[in-house]
Amino acid sequence: MLSDVNTTDIEDAIRLGCLTMCSVFNADDDDIPFFSSQVWPEARLSFSSMHSESHVPGRHLNALLNAEDAAGVYVDEGCIELHARAAFLSYSGELPLPLNRDRIGGRLRHFSPHNVREGFHALYALARFRGSEQALATAEASIEAIQRLWDREKGWDTASLGDGIVFHSTTFVAGLARSIGPLVKLHRHTGCTGALDLALELANKATGEFYLPGGGYDRESFGTHTHSTTCVLSSLAQLAELTRDASLMDRVKAFYDNGLNEIRDEIGWVIESSADGADPDLGEVNNTGDIVETALILGKWGYPEYFEDAERILRCHLLPSQLRDTSFIREPENPQNEDGKWDVAERHRGAFGFPAPYGHKPLDATRISFNMDIVGGAVASLCEALRQAVVSEGAGHWVRLLFDLETDAVLIESPYRHQGLHVRAKRPGPLFVRIPTWVAPESVQVEGVEDKPQTSNGYLVFARPPLHRSIEIQFDLAESSIELKHRTREIDVHLRGDSVAAMSNFGADLTFFPPLN
Repeated sequence: MLSDVNTTDIEDAIRLGCLTMCSVFNADDDDIPFFSSQVWPEARLSFSSMHSESHVPGRHLNALLNAEDAAGVYVDEGCIELHARAAFLSYSGELPLPLNRDRIGGRLRHFSPHNVREGFHALYALARFRGSEQALATAEASIEAIQRLWDREKGWDTASLGDGIVFHSTTFVAGLARSIGPLVKLHRHTGCTGALDLALELANKATGEFYLPGGGYDRESFGTHTHSTTCVLSSLAQLAELTRDASLMDRVKAFYDNGLNEIRDEIGWVIESSADGADPDLGEVNNTGDIVETALILGKWGYPEYFEDAERILRCHLLPSQLRDTSFIREPENPQNEDGKWDVAERHRGAFGFPAPYGHKPLDATRISFNMDIVGGAVASLCEALRQAVVSEGAGHWVRLLFDLETDAVLIESPYRHQGLHVRAKRPGPLFVRIPTWVAPESVQVEGVEDKPQTSNGYLVFARPPLHRSIEIQFDLAESSIELKHRTREIDVHLRGDSVAAMSNFGADLTFFPPLN
């Protein structure tokens, strides 16, 4: 099985992912969303005593409501309401923190700081996009509780959590630090009381003890859960952008350029766990999405080469890894008529999970899963890519990612689907078009304008582009080869521009690309 390697339509991927997120409600659990999933060797969806109501609604509400805003995707309001009901359920326990039930029908008992990020994402999305006063009030109460129960030096005051709460300890990076990003969004879009103050306090600890000036990755202090490492990185980037803090952005860039390379490869695949015995090819697409979001912010900060990294990651890994062909999934026997064993294949179509660079089934895998929170993380990152691909602002129109896209100001026809890159300005203003670093400047041919474009910081600049007339920018999609160095194998990749033409797959099943001979 091959994925459609030409499936690089960001909007289409977002739309399909939204359908997946609206198919995850468990009819046997009052429509609380499933968390756990598996499609091979046995297919099923199931409840998690750690993550179902405290985790999934936040990922999905953040993605679904951003998809409405960024891509104009229609999302059934009933889907939003069910996710919102589950999110508010998780905050209805003894403390205004995202709690989880110990079993279906059980009480809210489990608290993991790991889930605070997802809780705030649910509340942020409902407050911003639905004007929910309940969500905003809950967020403010939760911030107050965290500031009362957590100390930068001492950590959590577990004795004050209450006798009925089971506390699950984590490293700081795998716990509360993850929430910096949604706190930034809460402050930016809702003015939530205390959100910026808590975000800054958490960031100061993160940069004081973990994301240090040298940019190194220390597995023992960070923790082996790599998604936490990448989501804190993207969170710090969001905070640096909000506060215009150049020193903080320098920390982000230092880790991106150094420590991140300990857990990622050149196409943006990230190992799911950095533990010694972890599957060497098992990735997690959440992590990949975080890298894309961080790269987009660094690109906006003035480093256009990070837009190139984002584009390569999108084309070579994130988009191809979306599950579209579900024909290999066998529906399980279901004598008890369990909802988690019903229509499993179709409910997974559009999901993102734990792929290898070459396909859905890593060579050493004993199971294939697509835990349902991951589709939310991936779709939310795709929404940010869509927002930043083509931007019009006071200085002009900026073409940053070379996908087929159209805004009210610019139309882009991608060189990956057409004979050259075609750009059409629909509103007045200077036009900036990013040219990849693998393009020789002298090889670029431009037609459709009278004045020769200037170059500036990786962009072709058209000071007075013609309106409603295509500018044709011709360059070859350079062919190159790279080698992805994983723990136990090296994976050869043949690139065409920033897309995969062929990749070593070692005879694996369910692959994304033509095999490299």
